[in-house]
Amino acid sequence: MPRSVGESYSFFEDVYDVVRQIPKGRVTSFGAIANYLGTKSSARMVGWAMNGAHHATPKVPAHRVLNRNGMLTGKAHFATPTLMEELLLKEKIVVENDTVVNFEKLFWDPAKELKI
Repeated sequence: MPRSVGESYSFFEDVYDVVRQIPKGRVTSFGAIANYLGTKSSARMVGWAMNGAHHATPKVPAHRVLNRNGMLTGKAHFATPTLMEELLLKEKIVVENDTVVNFEKLFWDPAKELKI
C-alpha cells in the first residue's frame, strides 16, 4: 500500500510492496503497478525498480511483472536468460515466444485487488 504523507517515501519500496502481493499463478504489468501507485505514466520507473528487486528483502517475485502485452521484457535482468520463464512455469504459467499464454485471464490488477 502506498505510504502516507508523514512516512519517508521510497517509490521502489512501494513497488516491491505491491509485487509481493501478486498471488502465485498470476501476473501483472509495469503499468498496472504504476497506475495503482498513482503515477500512471511511471511504468518505466516500475521497470527500474524490478531491475533492482533482487537486492530487496524480503524477496520480490519480479518474475510476475510483465509488459502490457504479457511479454517477458525483464528476462535479461535475471541470473540466466531462461530463469524468468522457469519461475513462471513453476507456478503453472505457460510461456510461448517470451509471452505469457492467457495473459488476460491470469492478469492481476492491483487497482481492483488491493485497497488504496
